[in-house]
Amino acid sequence: MMKKYLTNMLHLILLILSATLILPAFADEAGETGNMEILRQKITADKKLLVANNMNLTDAEAKAFWPVYDAYQQDLHQINERMTKLINDYSLAYSKGAVLNQTAKELLDEVIAIEVAEVNLKQSYVPRLTKILPEVKVARYIQIENKIRAIIRYELAEFIPLVE
Repeated sequence: MMKKYLTNMLHLILLILSATLILPAFADEAGETGNMEILRQKITADKKLLVANNMNLTDAEAKAFWPVYDAYQQDLHQINERMTKLINDYSLAYSKGAVLNQTAKELLDEVIAIEVAEVNLKQSYVPRLTKILPEVKVARYIQIENKIRAIIRYELAEFIPLVE
């Protein structure tokens, strides 16, 4: 029962998160900025609750984990910002008709660079996490992050049309 609730909550959070990455490409710049920030703050809080409910941290582990988690999320936010810019750039190029080869190359280079940055970020945090948590809990945390990212990528893939 609790597992199904958490799964449903995760899907809702990630649907909203993926929408926050996609919507700026189609949103009115003036009126939407404040609403998007409020939505992002809500998602951040919900994600933290989801992680907390699934990590089973002791009090000592939690005290050491949450500052590292917050730093990771801050670094991940920079990657998310790059992804948002990439989606916006693609949306703009796509809306003009057929995407030029040079534009396609630049977009492809950036999407690969973003994926590499995400892998590098995880690799840089694993040693920090293993200093404060047992390896099983580090693996669990990385699994949670991977599942979240996989759902986001799935949602983005559903909404972003193939290049023409």
